[in-house]
Amino acid sequence: MAVGAGGAQQNLNWRRPVEWLAMALLLLVLIGTFVHYSRFVQSQAEVAAIKSTVGALRTALVVEHLRRQVAVGSEPQSSGANPFKLLGKAPTNYIGELRRAQTDATLQGVWVYAPDCPCVGYRPRDDQALDSPVADPFIWFEVVGGNGLLQLKAREVYRLNDELID
Repeated sequence: MAVGAGGAQQNLNWRRPVEWLAMALLLLVLIGTFVHYSRFVQSQAEVAAIKSTVGALRTALVVEHLRRQVAVGSEPQSSGANPFKLLGKAPTNYIGELRRAQTDATLQGVWVYAPDCPCVGYRPRDDQALDSPVADPFIWFEVVGGNGLLQLKAREVYRLNDELID
């Protein structure tokens, strides 16, 4: 009887590491799935933030145009005006005016205004997620317009995480 009990004990000891290994693999799969989906949600939030900021800048340009039309004797807005100055409060990740040649050294996830373009630029947090026809790590929106009405137009067709940025 002692032999039979020892065999059952030995069989039980062999199954314990397999059970722990199965639990560790399951835990790794769950962690990997969580990381994947959290990155997906974070990228969607970044795309939404980009679109929201561009929308706010476009709205500020239109409001400024209307304000100038209503004001008596005001001059039409010249092309090249920094739309961030028209916002009541600039985004926290707006770092200011830089020449386009200076933007290569900027951090990821920041907005800039390049007066030499004149363009508004955003550098995504993940350069690999940006699909652009040019090898520039920035998404550029050019300030264009006539008759005093300025607009932001994307310089290229940009896709960030398979989402169209326009």
